[in-house]
Amino acid sequence: MSLLKQITTTALLSISLTSIAIANTEQDDEAGTLPLDELRIFSEVFAKVKNDYVESVDDRELIENAIRGMLEGLDPHSSYLDKEHYTELQEGTSGEFGGLGIEVGMEDGFVKVISPIDDTPAQRAGIKAGDLIIRLDDQSVKGMMLNDAVKLMRGKPGSDIILTVVRIGEDKPIEITITRDIIAVRSVRGKTLEPGFAYIRISNFQTNTAEDLRKSLEKLKQENNNGLSGLILDLRNNPGGILNAAVGVSDLFLDSGLIVYTEGRIKDSKMTFNAKPMDMIKDAPIIVLVNGGSASASEIVAGALQDHDRAIIMGEQTFGKGSVQTILPMNEEAALKLTTARYYTPSGRSIQASGIKPDIIIDNIRVDSRVDTTSGQIKEADLSGHLGSGQEADEEDKDKSEKADDKKKGKNKEPSLAETDYQLYEALNVLKGLAIHLKKTG
Repeated sequence: MSLLKQITTTALLSISLTSIAIANTEQDDEAGTLPLDELRIFSEVFAKVKNDYVESVDDRELIENAIRGMLEGLDPHSSYLDKEHYTELQEGTSGEFGGLGIEVGMEDGFVKVISPIDDTPAQRAGIKAGDLIIRLDDQSVKGMMLNDAVKLMRGKPGSDIILTVVRIGEDKPIEITITRDIIAVRSVRGKTLEPGFAYIRISNFQTNTAEDLRKSLEKLKQENNNGLSGLILDLRNNPGGILNAAVGVSDLFLDSGLIVYTEGRIKDSKMTFNAKPMDMIKDAPIIVLVNGGSASASEIVAGALQDHDRAIIMGEQTFGKGSVQTILPMNEEAALKLTTARYYTPSGRSIQASGIKPDIIIDNIRVDSRVDTTSGQIKEADLSGHLGSGQEADEEDKDKSEKADDKKKGKNKEPSLAETDYQLYEALNVLKGLAIHLKKTG
């Protein structure tokens, strides 16, 4: 087949596919007009590149590059997935893949860290949400395709890569060496902070996240006499994931009502998701922690619980990724990741580019040390001839016990929660206040 016939066949195929897509969108006749002039220009450019470019270029490579450019010109989240990247996407949603453990996007031609994934090489090396990656080893990422940058960051487990990042608050770029590893992401972790008060961290939304959360809640309830006085759900630096997982997580804390709905141009993009009975920790207050690294599915959960007055959202403004990406397999080796709709919270708020505003804003500050403000203060017990409590024996035993505990703690002093995670510290204080209020008011 001649080159001209190949180009003509490609153009006709493009026209056929365009016609199908337009028919599915049910748009008016004017919107259905085919861009014949533009398709002719595309064919001419294809021929020029094929014939005149300094090196011979494979037809398949040219077509794939054209498809990539078309999709990446739409928004930061639409892309063409070849066999390798399609496989990586499937591995990522299942919870195990190779690499550094970073969720990334593009900003001003550089790779931006949306969030490092918990307990991965990237997080352990000190990569932070908001970092701009400007070099990978000795190669600049300026002008590089996102998929190509991701490919460079992947590699053989045990091998090193140097990331040069620009970080807010730093005078000059920072070089961070990271050792690649197999990333097996455990999306749900839980623990008891204080008797009755539980903490659950969701690092991303995978296929089994809702079920893993249910199991973690059951375990925490058993640890706390089959009940919880309150829960902190930590979605900070959670880049999102699977829509159904976000719906499932929200449903565990709601008895009924709308969780999220989507709106797009085609009929299949218009969906609504509703809660089913029952709330796993009914009547117990919930605090949801978010920040600028909380995106997509995280924002769905925060928005749903906020709109239903089921939780207090604390922390910082979220990322604002409120668009739906649909994976459209093209054949066994490739797929399109195409933005097809926007997310809306139950009250009709669009998440896209606006995010979720916390009910209580808490900056991520660092507390260096606890200051003892009671030192030197005189109390009733210090006054000469003070009246006893009538329970002197009990008080003396308690005082001895407390002094022994203080001595023990002094030998093995650990940083306080306020020092290690100030936002979590404040969230726990608010949660305990809510629990006390509910207990007193019944």
